[in-house]
Amino acid sequence: MDDTAYSGRWVARLRGKIVAQGGTPEQARRAAQSRFKETPEIKFMPNDLPLNFPPLLEPVRAALRGRTVYLVGGAVRDALLSRPVHDLDFALERDGIKSARLVADALKADFYPLDAERDTGRVLVPVEGGPPVVMDFAAFRGVDLEADLLGRDFTVNAIALDLQTDEIHDPLGGALDLKEKRLRACSPSALADDPVRILRGVRLAADFGFHILPEARAAMKESAPRLADISPERLRDELFRILEGPAPAACVRAIDMLGALAPILPELAALKGLEQPAPHVHDGWAHTLAALGHLDGILSALAPAYDPERAADLLNGLLVTRIGRYRQQIADHLAAAPTPNRSARGLLFFSALYHDAAKPHTKKVSEAGQLRFWDHDQQGAEMAEARARLLAFSNEETQRVGTVVRSHMRVLFHTNRLVKDGKPPSRRAVYRFFRDTGVSGVDVCLLALADMRATYEQTLPQEAWAAALDVVRTMLENWYEKPAETVAPPPLVDGNDLMRALDLKPGKKIGELLEAIREAQAMGEVSTREDALSLARKRLEG
Repeated sequence: MDDTAYSGRWVARLRGKIVAQGGTPEQARRAAQSRFKETPEIKFMPNDLPLNFPPLLEPVRAALRGRTVYLVGGAVRDALLSRPVHDLDFALERDGIKSARLVADALKADFYPLDAERDTGRVLVPVEGGPPVVMDFAAFRGVDLEADLLGRDFTVNAIALDLQTDEIHDPLGGALDLKEKRLRACSPSALADDPVRILRGVRLAADFGFHILPEARAAMKESAPRLADISPERLRDELFRILEGPAPAACVRAIDMLGALAPILPELAALKGLEQPAPHVHDGWAHTLAALGHLDGILSALAPAYDPERAADLLNGLLVTRIGRYRQQIADHLAAAPTPNRSARGLLFFSALYHDAAKPHTKKVSEAGQLRFWDHDQQGAEMAEARARLLAFSNEETQRVGTVVRSHMRVLFHTNRLVKDGKPPSRRAVYRFFRDTGVSGVDVCLLALADMRATYEQTLPQEAWAAALDVVRTMLENWYEKPAETVAPPPLVDGNDLMRALDLKPGKKIGELLEAIREAQAMGEVSTREDALSLARKRLEG
């Protein structure tokens, strides 16, 4: 057999022939001695793939020269897959915090003692124009490196690189699993030890195209109920990584099939089997998943790097033609982080999950026998906000989620009016839309398009889709190109001006007059201070 078959493995040689192999020197030695009495030569076979690590690895080597240090986890996995490597995790026999401090001093970077009990230190290396590189240094979680790797989540994350010798240690066969695109747990108890690994496994499968092995799937299902006992912050963070990553709809579907969705987002279970009237083609839960999928597709079509020639169908072609000119602004909007490490994109997908969550609780049959869900948008917003608070969202994030769910029907209202009466949104309608939604109005527009696609699927009339795109284009045009005209006109007067000119006392009337002036400005009816005061007087008189 060609020696390259053993790339990245330890081999045992006798009389010039390879007689055994393993992920560590000891594994190769034991395998050989189980068959032969002679003492074998143990040798590492270099990986035949070029491992490209960030340049930061070299100063780390220099700062910790003479110490046995291993690069572990996702950095090694990504290097083996020839993917970019950003953050770095290191494992040492001891002195994790001390080693982190040495590296921070050498790099003139920030240092934090992350976990004194586990002897873990963190180094943050600033990067111009981007997030810092995070380097964690931790003492072995176990008696040695092999025990440390055995205690990790999945074999593809349980590969180590000796920093001083560049030798790979792979006791669990993670490199082969990478090659075969298999996701396998490191041990029978790996998922029970930390059920959050269920969510991480689904995300890894989506990110890398891995197949979750049956044993791992069974362990995930068995451990899923214990997710209810996990801290909300950890659940939130892993959920956001899924919603911000590739194929969020497929991930949510997989999480649900594993029994892991109900412990995290229990309100959504009632959507399953919920009958919906025409033009809906899905039940409540299938519609929600479809909306996630269409939202992902819409955002992909509007991404800056998207080639319009790739538009797979007429509807996507219309989407790109009508609102494609705002692709960069939309990308910047989605990448913005109301809270560090959680983007507007993740919030939008969370809102999509909850946009119809209240339908099971608002279901009514009219006297004419028609199925209706009156007020599901308002009640759904309350449900989304309540879950956001339980998952420790920030106040701003909670408010944005509620705003999107509460307003997700407004684009449909204007679309129906445009189709029926030929009336596009007026300047007043545009102003009131963004007065109520603010920056979340962009999210409302994007969700509304996904909602419409999920409602009709292949039955969507081209006329209705074109009208929805025209409404969204009107909203985005005003938000991005005419903010001082129709979205947030600059103030012509303030409360003190009104009190002095009209002999008024402080009170809610002042706010009402200022709002009336702003709306009149947006409509083009007021443009000067004198116009504003005149309007205020008329309001008081009439």
